Amino acid sequence: MLISPAYAQAAGDGGAGGMLQLLPLVLIFVVFYFLLIRPQQKKAKMHRSMVEAVKRGDKVITGGGLIGTVTRAPEGGEIQVEIAEGVRVKVMRHTLTEILTKPEPASKAGGKKPANDTGAGQASGGFALGKLLGLGGKKPDG
Repeated sequence: MLISPAYAQAAGDGGAGGMLQLLPLVLIFVVFYFLLIRPQQKKAKMHRSMVEAVKRGDKVITGGGLIGTVTRAPEGGEIQVEIAEGVRVKVMRHTLTEILTKPEPASKAGGKKPANDTGAGQASGGFALGKLLGLGGKKPDG
């Protein structure tokens, strides 16, 4: 007697309203997937491929912050890293955080300067700055 019939009729219509209430939850899950889950999966995949590709001679950083050169990298879970001359430690492969440098083949390195590096770029403050100032890698007149 105290409840009006209009309120009772509105409460009974819940077919389309139930789906409409789930829409924000679905949208939140989609946003979380693209902003949190997917980037983490990509990062984990890149780390996994980096760790699998480490080989002897690579300069690496471990999870503890040690910087060293890989001296032995068997297929197992641990590798041997030289952190100082004559000081070698075994670390778990998955604790590597970064590969700093990869060794270049001896045929590429050769110890020679490239033919196109004349050293003129340093006189003009670097190649990018020289081009920006219109020097083009040439020494200024004067």
